[in-house]
Amino acid sequence: MRSLSILGSTGSIGLSTLDVVRQHPEKFSISGLAAGRDVVTLAQQIKEFRPTAVSVMDTDAAIKLSALLGDYKPDILYGIEGTIAVATVEEADMVVSAIVGAAGLIPTVSAITAGKHIALANKETLVVAGALVSDLIQKHKVHLLPVDSEHSAIFQSLQGHRKEDVVRIILTASGGPFRNTSAEELKLVCLEQALKHPQWTMGAKITIDSATMMNKGLEVIEAHWLFAIPAEKIDVVVHPQSIIHSMVEYIDGCVIAQLGAPDMRAPIAYALSWPERCESGIQKLDLAKIGTLTFEEPDMERFPALRLAFDALKAGRTCPAVLNAANEIAVAAFLDKKIRFTEIAETVDKTMQAHEAYTPVELDDYLHADRWARDTATKFIA
Repeated sequence: MRSLSILGSTGSIGLSTLDVVRQHPEKFSISGLAAGRDVVTLAQQIKEFRPTAVSVMDTDAAIKLSALLGDYKPDILYGIEGTIAVATVEEADMVVSAIVGAAGLIPTVSAITAGKHIALANKETLVVAGALVSDLIQKHKVHLLPVDSEHSAIFQSLQGHRKEDVVRIILTASGGPFRNTSAEELKLVCLEQALKHPQWTMGAKITIDSATMMNKGLEVIEAHWLFAIPAEKIDVVVHPQSIIHSMVEYIDGCVIAQLGAPDMRAPIAYALSWPERCESGIQKLDLAKIGTLTFEEPDMERFPALRLAFDALKAGRTCPAVLNAANEIAVAAFLDKKIRFTEIAETVDKTMQAHEAYTPVELDDYLHADRWARDTATKFIA
């Protein structure tokens, strides 16, 4: 039996992970749950899965959570210290890192240092500090298994093949809700439109990232670190049906792809059970019913966030951390209706241009770049 600790248990990935666990009580148990302020959902999860440690955003949330629990009350922690405690709880074999944004970096690093295997849904961990995390994974001899559907597809398509035979990896993108929207129309889109993703059900921040295609840009950087693939061997293709989750091309001209319904439970189940497989509960694929699969080149003029991510990856050093932090600030401002949709990428671009990149060595170096970018992006927005 594999014991799990889930960071971000009340978010979309956390809920899907617990659904997979629910289907396989003989395979998985829950040792820790970390959430934010959704104490109602967390209380229900605690009653069902009985973790030994839980964490919430702050003391207010901890008090509210305690009041909702019955006879079974685990240790209720809060803040970053609480999240770290859940990430390093002794009983857990694997940590599902699903906190949105750079906030997931410190607890994920703590889990790796504690010798936990990582099921990674928090792409920002590798975007911000890819070199550091990669070194720690090797040092502590733990597995880093991708949960993002695209990276899971690449991971699966690489199985049984030599790395030196890989010509390129091809990340697929749905194109989001504005795939056919003109540049002029993009300036006028509202928040409600941007939150309507055509294929996936995700949290607000990731949904906006998908709409700007920054999400795909972050995945490009994540893929670089996960698979040790240089930027020039990573391509993106728009695939509106979201059936092919990504592909790998080899030197003989063959392309191996992983297909499946657009449901996050499939890559989650693969990460949790690897190197085996288990039932995920997703709908079986009916290719005849789907009929047609289409592909398009991404438009980096209308969606400059994708270009900015490639630029940050090629520049290296602290540039990816700055890209991510500026994007988080800009997306938050858009969600608060303080800036226009197109100003998200503009803010990121201005922040990156203002940054003097340096080579980070320690975790604090990455965190310093992150703080600088947040302050700078906030000033540009103001």
